[in-house]
Amino acid sequence: MSPRSARKGSRAATFAHESEARFAELLNFYGVRWEYEPVEFVLEWDAQGRSRSAFRPDFYLPEHDCFVELTTLNQRLVTKKNAKVRRLRELHPDIEVKLLYQRDYEALLAKYGLARPSTPAA
Repeated sequence: MSPRSARKGSRAATFAHESEARFAELLNFYGVRWEYEPVEFVLEWDAQGRSRSAFRPDFYLPEHDCFVELTTLNQRLVTKKNAKVRRLRELHPDIEVKLLYQRDYEALLAKYGLARPSTPAA
């Protein structure tokens, strides 16, 4: 299995970045059920009702009813992602989304002895 894929239940997931695969490995190790990018939330619509902006969190943890988004990007892109999470919370206050910033992600890697991925996640 490549470093960018992992098993979830009976299906394999292909990740956009190695950091997501490592996070999935950690969840698997601890027996936490997860789904990869299962839902896209529309955040803005045009005059015809078509999606202009959307957000698809990286992971959904069904037993915790929580979404997790890994954010190991450069600061400019983190700011855009933070804005999307704020908008999602405005539209859907009942949906829980946790942002895992680069420092949080690296702390997890260090704590569990996992190697740091070579490039930032998307």
